[in-house]
Amino acid sequence: MISRRNIRVKVMQTLYSVETSENTITPAQAARILEKHLDQSRQLFITLVYFLGEVARYAETDARQRASKHLPTAEDLNVNTRLAGNTVLWSIRENESCKKAIAALKPETLIDTDWIRKIYLQLVETPQYREYIKMTERNKKEEKEILDFIFTDLMLPNEDFISMIEESFIHWDDDAEMMSLLMLNFTAKPKTYNFEDFISEEKWQFARKLIETVMEKNEYCMELIKPKLQNWDPERTAMLDMILMKMGICELLYFETIPTKVTINEYIDLAKEYSTAQSGQFVNGILDNIHKELTAQNKIHKVSHKAK
Repeated sequence: MISRRNIRVKVMQTLYSVETSENTITPAQAARILEKHLDQSRQLFITLVYFLGEVARYAETDARQRASKHLPTAEDLNVNTRLAGNTVLWSIRENESCKKAIAALKPETLIDTDWIRKIYLQLVETPQYREYIKMTERNKKEEKEILDFIFTDLMLPNEDFISMIEESFIHWDDDAEMMSLLMLNFTAKPKTYNFEDFISEEKWQFARKLIETVMEKNEYCMELIKPKLQNWDPERTAMLDMILMKMGICELLYFETIPTKVTINEYIDLAKEYSTAQSGQFVNGILDNIHKELTAQNKIHKVSHKAK
């Protein structure tokens, strides 16, 4: 379900926490920390999926409550429940792995369910919602777009809602971008997602090998990096830049099926996004230099993934 890019980010974040820890952490212990972080990300995603579904389903609850008033108005008796029948929503609800995951996690106990009503009431006041309920036919594109709108335009920007999420998931800031991408991909193909396979065995092996290799080869990586820093003090180099460069070097040397161009581009992008404004160019220059040196020494050996 999650991508290798997501995994690289989680490895980066875990390595950062290891390097800033006051305790000595072994590579095996770091791998267990990473596994725990990935499981927390899975729980967070399940919680967000549950909440999104409940906001959409609240149309029926709203209609029921308003119709049961002592003196309901004509408006109370004609609440539009189109959203509750959203076809993408029903595909999510019929996903067996999703149902099992929600039943096991019980996300309703993790968050204040009054927020379901609050987000729904914000939704019904928007022009996007009014356009949606005017439609006479169901179109997959519009069905997906209204759910994406709830998530990206109402849930994510709401500071109070996010504060509530952070009470249960302290790594929200680290996972926010990943959750956005996962949700948009999920609403596009909800039937194909397997919540029991949040991270496949192949990707977990990649994650574990990456974090353990970076820690085991730390000294060697630093031997390669330091001469390329010229007059720049390694102690003054941003910690995330160092971590990303060491991850890149390990992929170049010890992950034979990952093309060198893919590795270098990935770590340039991560440096741009997660480190300083100059980090993309800095990491690019160092990794490119080291790549050329290792290639000249015939130390980089890549094979086709298909041939392996």
